Amino acid sequence: MSKNIDLAFDGPIAVVTLNRPDKYNGLTLDMLDGLIDAARRIRRNRDIRAVVLHGAGEAFCAGLDFPSATKQPWRVARAFMRNPFKTRNTFQEAVWCWRELPVPVVAAVHGHCYGGGLQIALAADFRDCAPDARLSIMESKWGMVPDLTGTLTLRELLPLDIAKDLAMHATVLSGEEAKDLNLVTRVADDPLAAAMERARRLAERSPDAMAGTKRLFQVNWHAKARRAFRNERAIQLRILVSDNYRRALRANFAGKKAEFGPRSKWL
Repeated sequence: MSKNIDLAFDGPIAVVTLNRPDKYNGLTLDMLDGLIDAARRIRRNRDIRAVVLHGAGEAFCAGLDFPSATKQPWRVARAFMRNPFKTRNTFQEAVWCWRELPVPVVAAVHGHCYGGGLQIALAADFRDCAPDARLSIMESKWGMVPDLTGTLTLRELLPLDIAKDLAMHATVLSGEEAKDLNLVTRVADDPLAAAMERARRLAERSPDAMAGTKRLFQVNWHAKARRAFRNERAIQLRILVSDNYRRALRANFAGKKAEFGPRSKWL
């Protein structure tokens, strides 16, 4: 794992920190690899119930560190090229891995959240954001397009013309303005504390139900009705045969708080 990506555990909550504060957590190629590695480690640990993503220092993430990346053009080219056995390149995988993780992911956004940094936050399931944070789809400022999966996540949150407007103008939004547009879930003066509180509440639920719900909404959001109904039946069946479902049932009938086991292997 990159030395600028920290992975720590607070009980059943994994805390992933972008830790390059002197550069506003600008993304290096090593950090992209570190994000992918952190997500893999979390996926393998079925005791993890929720994830909090945040940035050290004064910013969440200022986007790709161009001066750092341009020093290694061969690595940039290799990271940009897609492995023939995968659908995403390294830049995309470092973001989309959080979307595919079978646990809820909460981004705590403060300070600068630009370009690739915003696309990482958008891949989280929830975004708790400081009111004075600065968010921007900033690629057009550098003569580029958003290519770290942001076009997929934005379509779930914004009308097409608004997404184009923000991306083409590289508009910088405050946290309050981002909430008004539905780019963030909640505005909080202390977004890290808010994200941790949200993660703790999520961690109290069945990890199978959380994994199934996340998966179900993502595959069904743009699915046709027939496929959506089939997905509902398939995922619910996996839940109904799980030990954690039985634990939830017994606890509710007894009027007690459920004690859940590890996430099921098939979720």
